[in-house]
Amino acid sequence: MIFRLRSPVAVVCGLLISLATWAQAAELPRQESVPGGIAVIKLDTSAEHPPKASYKGKPVMVLRHQDGWYAVIGIPLSAKTGKHLLKTSSAGRDKTYRFQVKDKAYETQHITIKDKRKVTPNADDLKRIRAESKQISAALSHWDDRAYTDSPLLELPAEGPLSSPFGLRRFFNELPRKPHSGIDIAASKGAPITAPAGAKVILTGNFFFNGNSVFLDHGQGLITMYCHMDTIEVREGEMVERGQRIGTIGMTGRVTGPHLHWSVSLNDARIDPGLIVPALQPSLAADQPAPGE
Repeated sequence: MIFRLRSPVAVVCGLLISLATWAQAAELPRQESVPGGIAVIKLDTSAEHPPKASYKGKPVMVLRHQDGWYAVIGIPLSAKTGKHLLKTSSAGRDKTYRFQVKDKAYETQHITIKDKRKVTPNADDLKRIRAESKQISAALSHWDDRAYTDSPLLELPAEGPLSSPFGLRRFFNELPRKPHSGIDIAASKGAPITAPAGAKVILTGNFFFNGNSVFLDHGQGLITMYCHMDTIEVREGEMVERGQRIGTIGMTGRVTGPHLHWSVSLNDARIDPGLIVPALQPSLAADQPAPGE
């Protein structure tokens, strides 16, 4: 299946969209309350300003949609099934909401990597990997109250077939590794990669596993990551517009061929991009937001 970008919506470069502006126009992502999914909870408040919300001690995106405020919660792939808690605070009033996380079975993928160091790194590699992991973790957990985009919904950052879906339980050279925390879009080396929404560039670099990579902060805990790039065409601290070119597809890092690995992170949880990218969503109506308990 070939996924193609929709026409990008122009925004002013460097413009910060205020929370109020986002709140008035925001569309909600599709809800799927599973590991690697999104829970959308309507908050019981009529406050003029957005309540503060947190999940597992981390701040959570809150949007105004139609008739009220909604918390949009990223659920980690490691989340256990059962009841989970969302905590909110508004005008001095604290409240806890309960929501259910259901089970989801992800498929298995076996990959053969010729460069065995990319599967079993040596001591020097491990030292580098540990240092890089701190940088990556800091970027993915970054929080900014401001919104850098006109909508929390994203465009696809590249054109091409979806070669590996989200959530796969992966084995490299038959050794178990972490689940696939994004999607892979296959394309020729040098094909363009574009920003899926307005954002601030918060990290760029060359990493052992991820190769040439870019991290974009779209605001309120929504971070996107682009890996295995050939060229990087943005700088840290730069503001980018929806549809702006940020680099090209390559095959750097741990790869078997040219492609873009794209991850979407919400409150430091890697989520299925299909829930927040309209071009990837099925034609079925989205699940209704959970009322919370």
